[in-house]
Amino acid sequence: MGHGHGHGHGHGHSHHAVAGSRDGMRALWVSLAVLAATAIGQAVVVAISGSVALLSDTLHNAADALTAVPVGIAFLLGRRRATRRFTYGFGRAEDLAGVIVVLVIAASAIAALVESLRRLANPSDVEHLWAVAAAGVVGCVGNEIAARVRIRTGRRIGSAALVADGLHARTDALTSLAVLGSAGGAALGWRLADPIVGLFIAAAIATVTYAAGKEVFGRLMDAVDPHLVDSVRATLAETDGVRQVNTVRLRWIGHDLHAEVDLSLRADMTLTGAHELAHVAEQRLRTSIPRLHSATVHTQPEGAHT
Repeated sequence: MGHGHGHGHGHGHSHHAVAGSRDGMRALWVSLAVLAATAIGQAVVVAISGSVALLSDTLHNAADALTAVPVGIAFLLGRRRATRRFTYGFGRAEDLAGVIVVLVIAASAIAALVESLRRLANPSDVEHLWAVAAAGVVGCVGNEIAARVRIRTGRRIGSAALVADGLHARTDALTSLAVLGSAGGAALGWRLADPIVGLFIAAAIATVTYAAGKEVFGRLMDAVDPHLVDSVRATLAETDGVRQVNTVRLRWIGHDLHAEVDLSLRADMTLTGAHELAHVAEQRLRTSIPRLHSATVHTQPEGAHT
């Protein structure tokens, strides 16, 4: 029977997990500051103009700023050491925060839809069009900056929740662009422009809900990029002494990647030799696979029945 070689390093926490959550927090703070400035600017214009497209956009920006809260809490929680009860640590909090973000995006899509339908039933005029248009531009730029900061950092540190939050900010950039459209329509004297643009906004947000949901729920189901599995297999196959790579399992916990692999080695290898080879295999994985937090390597002699 194969001997199990439980070679996970990771003393409670690796330094890059903390570095990852620190980068994540920085991205949240930067994008929050940008969004707060954006929302305040837009709120002033709403008060003056009474545009519903702009009102829903401003509310959405405020809500968007709030989704940073669960993500931030998750980053802080994820830094805690593993306990006897939570033996894998608290990284999963990030995936739960991602679920909250997805639900908020979905809610804002519904809110935009309801509000637009209400305005279709009884259209009203939009005043101060120049201000509405200006606020639309401000909202679009502010949100796109926030989205890029979050998505780029989220992809770099491997955080699905941060990417989802970035996609959320991107929906707001879309809604702000649409606000411009409704101002343009109203300027031409088309009263239904505002609610119709609102409907398009709702549709755009729905598609982003789907993208963010795929990202976050995939994580909860332990989905990983298949290319990662291929590169783990390739790295192991190139390791001297490894005859066959039997199984490779990868999962994310928060923004840390964990691997479990099963290898067949030469049948005449000593126990010590097998142990050393497993250690080498793990080291090679950790240098070649970014954000890999631990690897558990199981070895068995070639031809053994698993």
